[in-house]
Amino acid sequence: MRVVTTAVELGAPARRRAVVMTMGALHEGHLSLVRAARAAADEVVVTIFVNPLQFNDPADLERYPRTLDADLALLEPLGVDVVFAPPVAEVYPAGTPEVTVASGRLGTVLEGAARPGHFDGMLTVVLKLLHLTRPHVAVFGHKDAQQLVLIERMVADLSVGVEILGAPTVRDADGLALSSRNRFLTPSQRQAALALPRALAAAEEACAQGRPIDEALGVGRAVLEAERGVTVDYLDVLGAESGTIVGAVRVGDVRLIDNVRVRQPS
Repeated sequence: MRVVTTAVELGAPARRRAVVMTMGALHEGHLSLVRAARAAADEVVVTIFVNPLQFNDPADLERYPRTLDADLALLEPLGVDVVFAPPVAEVYPAGTPEVTVASGRLGTVLEGAARPGHFDGMLTVVLKLLHLTRPHVAVFGHKDAQQLVLIERMVADLSVGVEILGAPTVRDADGLALSSRNRFLTPSQRQAALALPRALAAAEEACAQGRPIDEALGVGRAVLEAERGVTVDYLDVLGAESGTIVGAVRVGDVRLIDNVRVRQPS
């Protein structure tokens, strides 16, 4: 496994290349994306880059965990060919870019409303890393549902010649979706955070029973509102046609997101 910091060192793909983009602090959810990439291509590149453009809170950027040595140890056994871990100056050589990708209306609601500018920064770095790594396929997780929809839309709207592959959400045994932020939860906060997957499951069950989506959302919100220590940012549908209910909560200083696909009554 090679570790490189520049696009020149990375080079052009000689075979079918897949890329998995991460900000490090890797966990089993990231590793599942790497396995999906390994199955989809001949060469796997994993990027590790904490993108300053997608943090609207400087304190959040500062405390984001940087664990490169531990990340490399996790990636080594998975057959990763190259880890691309560029410095900020490699990705943004002129400093903060003046020209960025606009995420449009979808980038301003739900997660975009809670984190203004986040999706513009995310799409900008994804497009930049696609250019730098030149993959045939890029793998992203379903856990960040709004992110995945926006990346798919960007690739289609801007005619970016890459296949986007979505991979299932990975959960701990207690049902909490894996996240680099979970490490900041105290034991009692983690128990409170389980209200989010419970709320999504309750909303999913309500939909399966044929209840209208508004009622199903109400069922899910009631679960969240009953849990002390949980502040609800939103629980809503990601677009009228998506069939995905998305939720975000705060537990202490930790912000968590999750989602579930549901079958809505016809």
